[in-house]
Amino acid sequence: MRVDPDSRSAQGLTTFLQFVALNVLYIVACVPVVTAGAATAALYEVALRYADEERGYLIRGFLVGLRRNLWRGTAVGLLLGVPAAMVGFAAAFWLALGSALGTAVGTVAVLLVAYLVAALLYGLALVARYADPLGRTVRNALLLPLAEPLRTIALLLRPAVTVSLMYVYPPFVALVVTIGFSVGAYVDGFVLHSVFRRRGGDPTALDPVDPHSGE
Repeated sequence: MRVDPDSRSAQGLTTFLQFVALNVLYIVACVPVVTAGAATAALYEVALRYADEERGYLIRGFLVGLRRNLWRGTAVGLLLGVPAAMVGFAAAFWLALGSALGTAVGTVAVLLVAYLVAALLYGLALVARYADPLGRTVRNALLLPLAEPLRTIALLLRPAVTVSLMYVYPPFVALVVTIGFSVGAYVDGFVLHSVFRRRGGDPTALDPVDPHSGE
């Protein structure tokens, strides 16, 4: 029996295995925690390229992106991720009180967490796609959830559904560990491409940015 490496089934299996390897590599890169921002930016870099029909090498692209985006991705991850985590703890505290005041404050905190998480995802995607200074990247990341509310909801829906499925059906964690992050970033790529196409040429919404040359 001969297997044609150029057949659609063989190419599909190869792509699937690459996404599995990318997922595992991403998890390993996030183990130090502080590198999670840079790892996510690198993951978005290859996912955005793949979602844009450019294809390319997922594993090699991730490693190159991790090295290139190390300090900017880490900085954005800390600047936006730490406040999101702090507000998240505050939301859990207030909601646990069970009082009317606790519910009201907790609800506001949950909305703020959603905004900061969206800004974090946008910020890491901006790191992946544009070679902007850190200050501009963070500012644009904070503006985008307000400028694109519907697409922001779509961007948040994917991780929210993933977390909900893991809570309701714990064995779903196995799928997340296998392909959840890599395929999730690929899905996010379509939403992010839509945002960047809409906002990239609008000087009243975002400053003009230069994409990575040669990427």
